[in-house]
Amino acid sequence: MYPRIRDLREDRELKQKQLAEYLNCSQQVYSNYELGQRDIPTDILIKLAILYNVSVDYILGLSNDPKRLK
Repeated sequence: MYPRIRDLREDRELKQKQLAEYLNCSQQVYSNYELGQRDIPTDILIKLAILYNVSVDYILGLSNDPKRLK
């Protein structure tokens, strides 16, 4: 899951600082999410899924289909 959120961010050419601002956390906290050093809270997972227009299952690695569930 952790490499996946990094890949999604990099694919959209976003910086960690930009994501941290969107998620209302520090850049260090967001970096810890990407490194797997901190568990990602459910509300953050939902915000990331909405931002990237993918399912939470995709972010969690439970699905390889990034399409949003309808």
